[in-house]
Amino acid sequence: MRLQQVITVVGVHAEGEVGRVITGGVIAPRAASMFARQQAVIRDQDWLRGLLLSDPRGSVNAAVNLITPPIAPEADFGLIVIEADYYPPMSGSNLMCSVTAVLETGMVPMTEPITRLCVDTPAGLVAVEAECGGGKCRRVSFRNVPAFVMHLQQPVDVPGRGTITVDVAYGGMIYVVVDAAALGFSLAKDEARALVELGERIKLAAAAQLPSVHPENPGIHTINQTLFAGPLTVENGIKTAKNAVVVSPGRIDRSPCGTGSSARMALMHAKGELAVGEPFTHLSILDTAFACRIEETAMVGETEAVVTNVGGRAWLTGVSYYGTDPEDPFPQGYRLNDTWLAC
Repeated sequence: MRLQQVITVVGVHAEGEVGRVITGGVIAPRAASMFARQQAVIRDQDWLRGLLLSDPRGSVNAAVNLITPPIAPEADFGLIVIEADYYPPMSGSNLMCSVTAVLETGMVPMTEPITRLCVDTPAGLVAVEAECGGGKCRRVSFRNVPAFVMHLQQPVDVPGRGTITVDVAYGGMIYVVVDAAALGFSLAKDEARALVELGERIKLAAAAQLPSVHPENPGIHTINQTLFAGPLTVENGIKTAKNAVVVSPGRIDRSPCGTGSSARMALMHAKGELAVGEPFTHLSILDTAFACRIEETAMVGETEAVVTNVGGRAWLTGVSYYGTDPEDPFPQGYRLNDTWLAC
């Protein structure tokens, strides 16, 4: 083979959401923190995003995850999540994919029946419990960074739709949260394209009209996903709701969305809908589930917050090697709006 920049990638999905994991071929930059390392990757190694996510090597429905040595001494490994348009500080489904990949490939030792890990992310340290058996990681639960409300019941003018009422919350990335039923959606699979089209417009409008800055890290400051929240019901004695998160530049998160689940729990707690310790099941557009709960309250600066726990499953799908032929006219890929809707 004449491939250059050969990168090893383990294919994984968490409850439907594709989160490919880079396990070799990329050297992470030195930095004082994982957030600073993420910013260095954005500045100096953004070619990774084009190479691995854009056509012809990538796909609109995937994210990639860079495994690095940790910077915090108590952490087991570092994680930088790379989505099509953003580098989010944290992602629950991608964390599940990454933990499953590093354990099942032997990059990190597996202990049965429970492997306890600490993952160093740009959002902060995330504690993980992985249920393991027979050499397989069967379930990943994580204690997320604190989640909190940034705007509650605020009007936003959306082009072509008029004024709608939204909430904004942080759960590892910043979400604008809207009532799906109020906008005419039941969150059925055949609504995916319509959800994406409206969700991107809502996100752009909310980002412009509702400035949202993390109280302790001003580098985290942009609404970058829309969460359509379905009605809250009780199923088998457990509060349950469906949701659909729109990931830019235009697709639906196939999983229930881990950081979105945390953001929604922060909103539910603020509205008196979910108590500390009370279980909550969050469903995806595919009806896959994350088991969620609020573990405790906290403060982020002067902002009230909650510490959440989210759990789900992930499965390996294969191992690939990616690179570029020196004569390839598209070494960093390309995007067309037949699939990359907003390109």
